[in-house]
Parts: sequence; structure tokens; C-alpha cells
Amino acid sequence: MKRYDLRHLHDDFYDRMVELIEQGLKVDEVGIFMFEVGDFSSIQKSADVIRATGHDLMNSLKFNEVDWTVVVKKVSEETKSERVVAQEATKEEA
Repeated sequence: MKRYDLRHLHDDFYDRMVELIEQGLKVDEVGIFMFEVGDFSSIQKSADVIRATGHDLMNSLKFNEVDWTVVVKKVSEETKSERVVAQEATKEEA
């Protein structure tokens, strides 16, 4: 498990969070990311970014008055590929 403080990036932490997941975590390893909330849109956007990358969002919670944490588990490339195929199949059905 690794902990990353992204508060200094304010509302521009998404790319760095993805980079840290991809390069800083091993498959099945958990990362805790702390960021500054601002107008609360960053909470949903962070969840959307994690989902788009195919990793597991395990938890999302308020840390204190201005900070938020998300807990992410890195998944294997195989699992990510399976999820992409499943999402595409769901889109075709709709």
C-alpha cells in the first residue's frame, strides 16, 4: 500500500493520479490518494477517471474539511481488457 498526497496540485491532479497508479503501483497493490476538494466536482471526476482507466475504486471519503481521499487497487492489463470488452458489449446492447 502506498499513499500519495496530491493536494498541492489543487484541481489538476487527475493525470498525475493515473500516472502514479500505472507506474507507482504493482498489480493488486492499493494506493491511497489525497486531494483538495474545492467545489466537490473533483470527487465524481476522480471516480470517473479511475473507472475509465479500468482500475478498482475501493473507497472514497472525506478526510477533513477540505481534503478527500480515494483508495484505488491497480488491476492487471488482462482484467482491464476484459472490462473494456464488457463495457463495449453493454453499449451495443443499449
